Amino acid sequence: MQMILTENRILKLFEKKRSRILSVYFSAGYPNLNDTAQIIRSLSDSGADLIEVGIPFSDPVADGPTIQESNKIALDNGISVKLIFEQLAEIREHVDTPIILMGYINPVIRFGVEAFCRNCREVGIDGLILPDLPMQEYLENYKSSFEAHGLLNIFLITPQTSGERIRAIDRNSRGFIYMVSSASTTGAKTGISQDQVRYFERIKEMKLDNPALIGFGISNKETFNTACRYASGAIIGSAFIHVLKNAENLRQDIRTFVKSVKE
Repeated sequence: MQMILTENRILKLFEKKRSRILSVYFSAGYPNLNDTAQIIRSLSDSGADLIEVGIPFSDPVADGPTIQESNKIALDNGISVKLIFEQLAEIREHVDTPIILMGYINPVIRFGVEAFCRNCREVGIDGLILPDLPMQEYLENYKSSFEAHGLLNIFLITPQTSGERIRAIDRNSRGFIYMVSSASTTGAKTGISQDQVRYFERIKEMKLDNPALIGFGISNKETFNTACRYASGAIIGSAFIHVLKNAENLRQDIRTFVKSVKE
């Protein structure tokens, strides 16, 4: 079990790089059903450091309108957990970038937790972000399965998370902590407020053992650069989904977007 985790690509990434890490999120099966693998390959080729593949769900309560719409379109296209694994079956022949599956716990339970973890290992998934999975439930019921299949479970914190709970999350984390920038749904925002900066400063001053990536409201080079002053990097979701929605040439438009953020 320990040997598998030491081979985890997320751990390797943070061993090599502790700053300006760009993670990009999109919904599997969007904009077209079979675009998933091509988008991953294009993100990897364009310089994304981490890739988060969303598992579309019919009731994405933490997501804003952009991701909700991409979820609905992907589900209407016919995406499913089973099909996502099929689409990713050969991805490790082309991509070495760490890949995380992000979604709600309900589809994972419906699929079967052990079967889900086994499939993740078979296709080369490195971690999971399941925002509605309570930490205690994870520790008691899921941790052993996740770790047996080399999967890191990434926890989220928000501006409302107490210092005591943040310390507990830090103790029980490996890889990184997902630092939600505000107490709102996902979505590209115009900028970062002073309240958010104070929150970022508070977390930075805690000197956590795990690096943090800031998500929600990161949309362009300016907000990415601001986030990188307080954390190891940032996560972009809604702004990237806008790119996919309007793309005329997926590969080229993805490359242009990633470069516009990082360079």
